[in-house]
Amino acid sequence: MLPPDHPSRRTLAEEVHARPPEPLGTPCRATYVAVLIAPEDRERERAQVARLCVAHGVPPPGAGVTHFSTPLGSSRFKWERHGEFSGFTLFVPGSGAPAFSSPAAALLPDGWLAGLPGTTIVAVHAELMPAPAAALDAATLASYFDGNIVVGGEIGAATGLAYTDFRIHPDGFGRFVVCNRNLTERQAGRTLQRLFEIETYRMMALLALPIAHVLAPRIAAIEKSLAELTAHIAAEGGADENLLQALTGLAAEIENGLSTSQFRFGACRAYHALVTTRIAELRETRIPGIQPIEEFMARRLTPAVATCATASQRLHDLSERVAQASGLLSTRVDIARERQNQALLASMDRRAKLQLRLQQTVEGLSVAAIVYYVAGLLGYLAKAGKAGGLRVEPDLLVGLAIPIVALAVIWSVRRARHRLHARDAAKDHGS
Repeated sequence: MLPPDHPSRRTLAEEVHARPPEPLGTPCRATYVAVLIAPEDRERERAQVARLCVAHGVPPPGAGVTHFSTPLGSSRFKWERHGEFSGFTLFVPGSGAPAFSSPAAALLPDGWLAGLPGTTIVAVHAELMPAPAAALDAATLASYFDGNIVVGGEIGAATGLAYTDFRIHPDGFGRFVVCNRNLTERQAGRTLQRLFEIETYRMMALLALPIAHVLAPRIAAIEKSLAELTAHIAAEGGADENLLQALTGLAAEIENGLSTSQFRFGACRAYHALVTTRIAELRETRIPGIQPIEEFMARRLTPAVATCATASQRLHDLSERVAQASGLLSTRVDIARERQNQALLASMDRRAKLQLRLQQTVEGLSVAAIVYYVAGLLGYLAKAGKAGGLRVEPDLLVGLAIPIVALAVIWSVRRARHRLHARDAAKDHGS
């Protein structure tokens, strides 16, 4: 009943259902690890997940799979492959009393996490617990987060509470606490997933910050050099070629900085937008005495992202300014070259005119010489004829022949010159 499906129809239709949250009962423990993995290590990653599945007697993920979820005994394992990183989550029902004393990762085989290829960017433990009648007191929060400053708030229209300190604890993991007031199992799963994604996207966005710090002093040095070169251009000192070479060096350095940083800066903007979206999805409200997650991110993450955006913009601005200065200087160099070429052409024209005059003078002398020699030959012939008995006056014959010979020679020279000009013109027309 329909035309043939677009090749990507099924894939695109399923995209909105990709990486669904796990429904979670309360209480529950979870461990989430995000690892930066190079493209060439993707098969090793899948093989590591397959080993875990084989150890628990469950089918492993197939080739090309980017999302995988399976039960491992009483727990549940989830694997998500993203563009730059992969996330691994283990959910364990029940609580470990006290909180974080028995994290979910303890149920994984020894060395399994360490065997994952790549480098860890995020590792967190989470505790999903029933909400007490009143908000958690300061002493309880301090025990959960080792006395660190805690941020959080009510979430999901006051159906739950979320707390974290956004710190890496001595065991190498961060911590989240979610108190369930009236969250459904799927809402609880979505809440934990959003918190994990906030932490992951926050760290992925901040990967650009070290690059911005490294580039900042070099950008300042390039800006100073560009200002000095621009001042030299305005001064018109006459060293335009050297200035153009210096500008070309600056342009190459700027383009190198752009090529090595723009992917990371672009990713920073994209990940920051995702962090903002995930925080908005929490529908957070303030708890008296505790800074909300949204406010914490606005005060800490946003300035870092702004630093990266500023570094990126400064590089782009420098590239445009160098291009403008180079264009201005190139125009000036071209004008100077045109003037030199005009002077050279004028000099060549003068030389050609002198050569023409010299050639005409030489031609006149040549005509005189030829007439002289031809007249001499005729004189010798006339004298020979007179000596042979002919009634010829050699001097009269030579005198009468000189005008005729002169005209004949002049005509011959001009004809030869016209032939040469015609041949050159034909060659020029053909080329």
